[in-house]
Amino acid sequence: MDLQLAGKKALISGSTAGIGFAIATELAREGVSVVINGRSQASVDAAIERLRGLVPTAQITGFAADLATAYGCHALTQTCPQVDILVNNLGIFDPVPFEDIPDSDWQRFFDTNVMSGVRLARHYLPLMKAANWGRIVFISSESGVNPPGEMVHYGMTKAAELSISRGLAQTAAGTGVTVNAVLPGPTRTEGVTDFFGKLAAAQGIDLAEAERRFFAEARPTSLLKRFIDPSEVAALVAYVCSPRAAATNGAALRVEGGIISSMC
Repeated sequence: MDLQLAGKKALISGSTAGIGFAIATELAREGVSVVINGRSQASVDAAIERLRGLVPTAQITGFAADLATAYGCHALTQTCPQVDILVNNLGIFDPVPFEDIPDSDWQRFFDTNVMSGVRLARHYLPLMKAANWGRIVFISSESGVNPPGEMVHYGMTKAAELSISRGLAQTAAGTGVTVNAVLPGPTRTEGVTDFFGKLAAAQGIDLAEAERRFFAEARPTSLLKRFIDPSEVAALVAYVCSPRAAATNGAALRVEGGIISSMC
């Protein structure tokens, strides 16, 4: 299917690895000019080189900035003043008992997962409205609907993204701009693989058994019963970013393997 995205320009925050990198790769394959973002120049350069190896014809630029800060967002928008597509993917997670989460971590998670997207959307959304076309996608999580007891602060940020995306969509009613949220489930990113690798080693089991136990005990409602591949999330995001998805707006779109058992 031709997603009719050739010639568009997209910024994907937090895109040097994991879901963000997979989204950048999928969009590049569709002929989109992509802007890679990470916190360090080394990570951005490495991601650009890797993406060019996967998509030799890709049009890629990169910008290193900590988008958890107002300064980082401002620096990025000054360097890249206008895009057709904004994917707010930047996010952090850390399983910590609620009683052990200090105020500083609540603020750090909110600044990184929520305010980065707010600040970028505040810059790009008015320009998209003026052009009467644009796509903003927030990469939320099934944790925004099913708050995880092992990382309450993460779930809070993902629920906030759902609210923000819906509210922004309403501000763009009647235009060619759409704002949506995509809800991945547990995904086999580098960070997740590293975490479960350490967990498996501590328990004296292999990674496959750690994965099986996780879905049996922590996410028993999963229909997929495995970690999602980042490319499976990216495929949905690419469609949502396309002109073909013009009637999909203000939605919370699931790609979480059936963990959420409600029908709406």
